[in-house]
Amino acid sequence: MPAEILTDAFFDSLDTSVLGLEAAETLPPACYTDAGFYEFEKEALFNHEWLCVGRAEWVKEPGDYFTTQIIGEPIVVARARDGVIRAMSSVCQHRAMLVAEGKGNTRGFVCPYHHWVYGLDGHLVNAPAMERTCDFDKKNVRLPEFKVEIWMGFIFINFDQDAAPLAPRLVKVADAIAGYDIANAEGPPPMTGQFAWNWKVMFENNNDGYHASKLHQGPLHDFIPSELAVFPDADPKDAGFLRFNGALHPDPSFNPTQKAVLPVFPNLTETDRNRVTFANVPPTLSLVLSSDLVIYLILRATGPETMEQDTGVLVAPGAMEDPAFEHRLEMIMTSASKIIAQDMHVDSLVQVGLRSRFAIRGRYSWQEGAQGQFNHWLVTRYRQAWDGQKPKAAVVAPVRAA
Repeated sequence: MPAEILTDAFFDSLDTSVLGLEAAETLPPACYTDAGFYEFEKEALFNHEWLCVGRAEWVKEPGDYFTTQIIGEPIVVARARDGVIRAMSSVCQHRAMLVAEGKGNTRGFVCPYHHWVYGLDGHLVNAPAMERTCDFDKKNVRLPEFKVEIWMGFIFINFDQDAAPLAPRLVKVADAIAGYDIANAEGPPPMTGQFAWNWKVMFENNNDGYHASKLHQGPLHDFIPSELAVFPDADPKDAGFLRFNGALHPDPSFNPTQKAVLPVFPNLTETDRNRVTFANVPPTLSLVLSSDLVIYLILRATGPETMEQDTGVLVAPGAMEDPAFEHRLEMIMTSASKIIAQDMHVDSLVQVGLRSRFAIRGRYSWQEGAQGQFNHWLVTRYRQAWDGQKPKAAVVAPVRAA
């Protein structure tokens, strides 16, 4: 997509993606492939929305830290000595070397290049051989810090220091999944993968009820048929939205028995136990909640056609203490892995198709209600960003008569 396509006409055309599903059409393929649009999207979404970067239990003790990155920004998350979880740029303020890699426990961050030392709160503690540098005061130097909010045990950051709080815009989602008590749920470390498709392709697939009974047809998925999908109303101003998929029997679970094999989350209602719930906090967090397992997906855009994802699971408190836990979890993950492999194959081919000259703006089924919700969330922010940054027409002064 040439840069000049970022015009009023292009953004006006997005209005057809937020009509009712019976009339709406998909986003333009360029939204998934073009480098120029991805740069626009960084400002429209990622620079101002709350971004999930991990779980609070990843930094349980003072000194615990982990690193990650999104849209090219390296990030370090650490629990300081005062117990506060902070998220900062991991870029040394001397020569841009990264001061942290991986994860672990530390007393501070030492830049391996020139040994500048930063505390867990990001302040510069020591800078060797800087005594001859004019107007240099280490008290004025620190790693840039981001806003942090913990929601249900998930750590969210925001690059925008003026961003409104996250939780008040997730009340509907929080109420719908309250029975899972996710803040206190437990789980093993997640797996991280790199993928060659746009982050929206992944996010849409995670929430697409239409394909489930087709692509995943068989005993590993047939107990939650697509025709039992329900899409609660969502306001685009909210930070998230939901999809409920009714089940053919209570306590459905993705394993050969089709029923829960791990302890059921103790506070679930009867309604909760007769469906699978999909909760979404774009652009970075997607949850799949069944009676005995929560699968979380933390998405990180890395380019117009590339992304990373942390895939993890959460279980009821105490479930991991069962000697048979690993075997029971393996039952689920073996089945889930087959479903995920089908999705991954589709995602890769969708990205290929989106590059084609023959890719058009398609139409929706009623079973794609989550895509309609996602479009409303996206287009609202795209239009706001474009209206705020589009080139302004030059004002020509009137010519005065002589």
